[in-house]
Amino acid sequence: MELLSKSIAGKKERPIKVLQFGEGNFLRGFVDYMIDIANEKGEFDGDIVLVKPIEFGTLDRFCAQECQYTVSLRGLVDGKPSVLNRIVTSVADVVAAHEEYEKYSSFAKLDTLRYIVSNTTEAGIVYDESDRLEMTPPKSFPAKLAKFLYERYQHFNGAMDKGLVMLPVELIDDNGIHLKECVLKQADNWKLEDGFKRWINEACIFCSTLVDRIITGYPKEEDAKLWEEWGYRDELIVTGEPFALWVIESEKDIREEFPLDRAGLPVIFTDNQKPYKQRKVRILNGAHTSFVLASFLAGNDIVLESMEDDLVYNFMYHTIFDEVIPTLTLPKEELTEFAEAVITRFKNPYVKHALLSISLNSVSKWRARCMPSFLGRIEQTGQLPPHLTFSLAALIAFYKGTEIRDKALIGHRNGQEYRIMDDAAVLEFFAANSTKPSKELTENFLCSLEFWGQDLTQIDGLVDVVAGYLDEINEKGMRKTMEDNFK
Repeated sequence: MELLSKSIAGKKERPIKVLQFGEGNFLRGFVDYMIDIANEKGEFDGDIVLVKPIEFGTLDRFCAQECQYTVSLRGLVDGKPSVLNRIVTSVADVVAAHEEYEKYSSFAKLDTLRYIVSNTTEAGIVYDESDRLEMTPPKSFPAKLAKFLYERYQHFNGAMDKGLVMLPVELIDDNGIHLKECVLKQADNWKLEDGFKRWINEACIFCSTLVDRIITGYPKEEDAKLWEEWGYRDELIVTGEPFALWVIESEKDIREEFPLDRAGLPVIFTDNQKPYKQRKVRILNGAHTSFVLASFLAGNDIVLESMEDDLVYNFMYHTIFDEVIPTLTLPKEELTEFAEAVITRFKNPYVKHALLSISLNSVSKWRARCMPSFLGRIEQTGQLPPHLTFSLAALIAFYKGTEIRDKALIGHRNGQEYRIMDDAAVLEFFAANSTKPSKELTENFLCSLEFWGQDLTQIDGLVDVVAGYLDEINEKGMRKTMEDNFK
């Protein structure tokens, strides 16, 4: 069977407008997919060059397939299972920054280049003072970018119309702001001229972005079947869910020059992404954190099972609509629409999301994702929100264990061991306190400033209610306790 190529894909050559640091599944199934649609609809007309920014790894598969690949989006659309396949033709070339430095560097001098996209992991946007300008290339991503921009600045003699737009998608708050700070620090470290720093500030745009789409990667167990169905081999397939959201915040409005929204794509341009970040963290991530531990102890193993379990589903639904949404600032209609989309995503039959994988670091996750809604609801009503309060008890129940083995606390469900993964301080606390009476365990846990940043035992009635739930869980089990309190 023939390997996917430009001729099979029917690729049209377009001017290169985007240089992308990172060739992984997420960017290819999210950013490059969107640009491909915008190209098709006549709203963009630009190609992408992928950069392998690190030394290890290979671009052989990209070269073999002339950078063409298929994205398969699978999930529920209008309540029915849907599969949408698309050959993405928006990638024109790939380059290895370390092994092909001259070729990589030449893109800095490309007149048509306008955008830099990056996904170098959360640890990628960090300043490294050991990076040097003479390195080819420097080690860290911000230093690579600083040198790349400096070479462009020099080549075009500081022309203000040759600045670039940075679109980082790394999962840190204010990613564009932090990236710009790192670039300017490198400019100072390398003692580059003030004109370059002025060009960075005035000619370049550093956007902060929020991205949302579950990408499930390469379908190892299905590839041969898909090749047979499509009539070509593709060793770069990307699978993911249909849902997507890209929120782009910038000081200068780039909507007109980067009009992905006009192509019908789920892209929001704003001068303040924080309400959208809050919405995602509190509804999507907060829902996960609030129900997965109870669901696991009630006998489920994946999110889809949880959504098919009426008891857990109703618990999750009331948590979102009764206790989370009322504390948020965006219009209720927007929040409701987003929440319904979240539930649809949780029901995706193509995604087998393990509850134990979501359980990682649940203490810090509960603090970041659930505690703001919990405290906000108490402030609004003067009462403990029942579902979020119970989720706190479920967290303690899930973490009960006395043995730490291979950096994991060992819990037990129906006589079977499971591994609890969290910071050492959390695991050591539960190993030392799990055998204490429920009220003492609850008090010791909720008063910890290290875990919560405040003393939660000061909230009227909280210790007694959580300890009461714990006693019920210990006596009757998780499922019967939930049935008695929430059915």
